[in-house]
Amino acid sequence: MNLKIKRKVLTLALLFVLSFTLISCSEKKSDRTLDKEELILGFDDTFVPMGFKNENGEYTGFDIELAKEIGDKLGKKISFQPIDWSMKETELNNKNIDFIWNGYSITEERKGKVEFSTPYLNNRQVIITLANSKINTKADLAGAVVGAQNQSSAVDAIEADGDIISTFKDGKVVTFDTNNEALMDLEAGRLDAVVADEILAKYYTNQRGADKYKVLKEDFGSEAYAVGMRKDDKELVDAFNKAFKEVVDEGKAGEISKKWFGEDIIAK
Repeated sequence: MNLKIKRKVLTLALLFVLSFTLISCSEKKSDRTLDKEELILGFDDTFVPMGFKNENGEYTGFDIELAKEIGDKLGKKISFQPIDWSMKETELNNKNIDFIWNGYSITEERKGKVEFSTPYLNNRQVIITLANSKINTKADLAGAVVGAQNQSSAVDAIEADGDIISTFKDGKVVTFDTNNEALMDLEAGRLDAVVADEILAKYYTNQRGADKYKVLKEDFGSEAYAVGMRKDDKELVDAFNKAFKEVVDEGKAGEISKKWFGEDIIAK
């Protein structure tokens, strides 16, 4: 083989390697969540007022409206996917969704499973009873039938509060698929108390008639809402936080908060 042919062969070989490298890089880049045109938000579609289905069958709520604003900042279409809330981290890590975004409280356990965004709302785990209930303090829950949503931060908060759970009737929390089901059982007298997010409790009791319920002064602790993303999606987390700050600075987040809660309660 003469020198000219060797050079041509070498050039073709280098071009082949370069092409393969570019294709590989392109394929790798396409796997990045931030490169997707459409991002999927996973949520519990019964969790008023954060994200739920209204009487017209449309998804609405504080989180839904905030997500649309942040999606615009990211230049992405946000699709809304109802999920089994007890499977939320599994759905995220299996890449069936890109966000867990629906009153998702930051806890130490969840920090090990997901990467959290900047907190956007502050919350408490409150104790709700009927207005005529004799339960007025946490100590009064001894012997009571207490309910909460399955796999919720309410359950985590109760379990973290010493041995109080052992004082409940049968030494356990009665869990439900949704907060609505728990609150309906409270109204029906099958539960003595429900532990749930304060934001949900305020909205629910105002809708049903605040005079029917009592929210105890004592609670199961404060927490913050944030958006959960995959551990390896740091770029998406950074972009999300930047977009959220812009929405807050422009006053749009505050406007959405006032619409749903009557005041600006965005975490600053």
